[in-house]
Amino acid sequence: MNVIAIIINVDVMLARRKMSVTELSERVGITMANLSILKNGKAKAVRFSTLEAICRTLDCQPGDILEYRSDEGAT
Repeated sequence: MNVIAIIINVDVMLARRKMSVTELSERVGITMANLSILKNGKAKAVRFSTLEAICRTLDCQPGDILEYRSDEGAT
């Protein structure tokens, strides 16, 4: 079974910036539903324009939001 190796750390950055999901949604212009899909790792893709807007709003780098973890050895 494949383990998803891309971890989404939006919640971590929101906590660091003391920002709510609702505020991020409004500032970025993404629906709460789509933001929830992204946060929960259910998104199949992320537009660069969306990633850019999230990074601009949270004053962070893409690597602060997206993390790769090897699934080697996972069962």
